[in-house]
Amino acid sequence: MRQITVLDRLLLLATGLLAAYELAVGIDGIDSLATLCYSIAFGVLLLSGLLIIIFGFEILDNSIVVRVAALIPLSLALGLIAQYFPSFAPAYAVFAVVGWLAIAGTRRWGSNKLATLTLAIVHGVAGLTIVLMPIALTWQGVTDPSFLWVAVGGILISGGGMLLGWLRMGYPPIPARNILAALPGLLLASTAAFVVGL
Repeated sequence: MRQITVLDRLLLLATGLLAAYELAVGIDGIDSLATLCYSIAFGVLLLSGLLIIIFGFEILDNSIVVRVAALIPLSLALGLIAQYFPSFAPAYAVFAVVGWLAIAGTRRWGSNKLATLTLAIVHGVAGLTIVLMPIALTWQGVTDPSFLWVAVGGILISGGGMLLGWLRMGYPPIPARNILAALPGLLLASTAAFVVGL
């Protein structure tokens, strides 16, 4: 596994600072469910960056980290639904909880392929929500064009997640060393896009 470098640590530290900023400042004028969901997403981003800084990329092999990191797209997507389509929030909350439990359960008791498939499906739905909602809402004139940065962040973090998934399955499209080298930059760029967009 690739050793973490000083540059990796600096990029992850910057990611953590942006996530901490969003946690401290928050988003004004939204309901409590959306605030809670965004806080969970940015809190997990902060925690993930700190864990990688402390333990290196080896921490990514820990199945608990995968379970906790699944909260990022699920809570961010639920926050978007709660903020812009509150009547759908209860149904999406059920999907998020059941999806997270399925990820946690298959990581604990399922085969590696079943766990990866479950992760891909749940993350896929959450990722599409994060990417397509800002595009649709901006296109309809409901939101400011800066909201498109949320879609950019969704694309970046989804790309990083897919690369890690392929790496975990043993079929990375690019060498593992390159995936791990790109991960800190992808986390920083996606977090910055989320902060700007929200």
